[in-house]
Amino acid sequence: MDFLFSDELVHMPDLRHRLRQLRWFRMAFRKNAALIADHYGYHFAIDETKLTRAFLNWIETVEKQKSYARFDRKDFIIFAAGLVLKELITEAPATLRSAPKSGDPKSSRMQEIIAFWPEGFLYTNYCVGAIAAICEQEFGTAPEIDACANDLRTWWSYRENVQEMPGYAIAFLDKFLGAEPNWIMPNLASARSAIQRTMIPSKSASARLPTGSSRRES
Repeated sequence: MDFLFSDELVHMPDLRHRLRQLRWFRMAFRKNAALIADHYGYHFAIDETKLTRAFLNWIETVEKQKSYARFDRKDFIIFAAGLVLKELITEAPATLRSAPKSGDPKSSRMQEIIAFWPEGFLYTNYCVGAIAAICEQEFGTAPEIDACANDLRTWWSYRENVQEMPGYAIAFLDKFLGAEPNWIMPNLASARSAIQRTMIPSKSASARLPTGSSRRES
């Protein structure tokens, strides 16, 4: 899996905030679908009502947890994209309209993955591309893709598990990006290892009384 979509996004100014606007979110999603059609031959029909619902559900969820971004902004960007992925899989705004003919001698491992789950690849590629572009803008480098993202067996597990629990999409996205997945509470930013590691010093500091505190003597 590569950053097929990131090159299209990285030149969009202030991408992290623009993708929180419905117009930009929908436009970017349609562009992602067009790129997959151009590169791999898979064409999708997009249900704008379902796409809008996925966006609104995501905004509502991420707003409730955005305070955790201050602990580890890079990890929270990945988490927020995982929440998008969860909503896209849940609402399923894309429907495969046509696919390339089978038996292509140029068939690659990635094409096998797309053929196995076209919609899932579309949603995942959108989120991975957004993460890569935002991280390049804000930190100067994109996260590396783990080898498991090119393993069809991982995608079998991915598809099977998110059908049972859509929140697992967040954990699988972490896995694809080499982050530590949380399989127990994937929907909670506060339960993420990277955020917890930075929260502990803050909690310890707040628990100490400052010098010259006004604590009353008995």
